Amino acid sequence: MRKQLMKGNEAIVRSAILSGCRAFYGYPITPASEITETAALYMPRAGGVFLQAESEVAAINMLYGAASAGVRAMTSSSGPGISLMQEGISYMAGAELPCVIADITRGGPGLGNIAAEQGDYHQVVKGGGHGNYRTIVLAPHSVQEMADLTALAFELADRYRNPVVLLADGFIGQMMEPVEFPQTAIAPRQPEYAVTGTEETRGNLVTSLHLDIDDLEAHQGHLEAKYRRAEKCEVRAEEWRTDDAEIVLTGYGIMGRILKAVAAEARAGGLKVGVLRPITLYPFPKLHFKRLAERARVFVVVEMSNGQMLEDVRLALNGVRPVEFLSRVGGNVPSHEEVLGFVREQARRTLPAREPEEERMANV
Repeated sequence: MRKQLMKGNEAIVRSAILSGCRAFYGYPITPASEITETAALYMPRAGGVFLQAESEVAAINMLYGAASAGVRAMTSSSGPGISLMQEGISYMAGAELPCVIADITRGGPGLGNIAAEQGDYHQVVKGGGHGNYRTIVLAPHSVQEMADLTALAFELADRYRNPVVLLADGFIGQMMEPVEFPQTAIAPRQPEYAVTGTEETRGNLVTSLHLDIDDLEAHQGHLEAKYRRAEKCEVRAEEWRTDDAEIVLTGYGIMGRILKAVAAEARAGGLKVGVLRPITLYPFPKLHFKRLAERARVFVVVEMSNGQMLEDVRLALNGVRPVEFLSRVGGNVPSHEEVLGFVREQARRTLPAREPEEERMANV
C-alpha cells in the first residue's frame, strides 16, 4: 500500500480499523480531537460503531461494555479527560478487559493549556485509578509509529486482557508525515470470555468485584503474574549510536527526535553521545539502562514535564551512574541548542580532560 500523508491523530484511527477495532466512544478535546473526528468518518464505513459520549466518564464505561461483548474498542482524550477515565480504566484492568486508549497530552495541571507537554506520565504509567493494576503504555515518536504502535496496542491488549495506552505528546498527534499501512486487515473475532447474550456465553462472567478477601488477593496475584510476564516479554526501546557512548541521552515522544539531532551534532564535535528512547514506558526498559551503564559515564534525561520519567531512570540505574535532568514545561519544548549546551556542560563536568591535541582536533 502506498504511503499516505496524514496527521498522527488520523493515523491512529486508520490503523485501529485495520487492526479489527469496530467501536469508538469518545469526547473531543484539543489536541486529540482529530481522533474523534476521524473515527466518526471511518468507523461506520468499516461496519463499526462511533458514538460521541456525553463525557469521558461515559466513554470509558461504554468501552467496558463493548469489550465485555468481545468487540475491539478504543477511545481517546488528553490529560483532563484521561483523569476522568481513571476509575473506568481501573475497572477494566480488574475485569481483565482489553481496550486501547490514546492520550495526546497537553499542558497541566487542571485545564492547563492546549500546548504539547508530557505531564501525563505518572497518571498513565503508574496507574491513576485505585488498586493494584498496571496499564501497558506505548510512546510513539513519529506518525508512522502512531500507526504501528496502535496495531501493537490492540495485539497486546488482547494478549494480556488489559487496557493499553498510546501516550503521545501533542506534537506527534498534530504533525503530518507519510505513513505506510499493512496490506491486509485483521478481521474482528469473538474471544472466549465475551458475553454476547447467547446460550454459549451464558456462563461467562465479567466483573472486577471480589467480595471475599482471599478471592481478591488471589485475583490480584493472577494480575501481577501477567504484569511480570509483560515485563519479561514486551519491553521495547530504540538505541541510537550507543555502542561507544559515554553520554547517553534519554527521552520519549518528540524528545527522542530532538535528542538524535543533538547527539549527531555532539558527535561531530568529538563527544561520544548516544540516545536511548523508551518505546514501552510500562514495562520500562530497565535492562537497557543497566547494560549501557557498563560503559556510559553519565545519563541525561530530557522531558517536557517536571521529571516524571526521571524517577524510573534513576530507579533503573540505582545510583550506578549520575543522572542529570533538563526540563521544560507549560508547553515549552527544549530546543536543539538548549539541549546541546546542556550536554556539553555535562561533558565538561563528567568526562576526563582531553589532551591538547585531542581538543584541537575536536574543534576542527
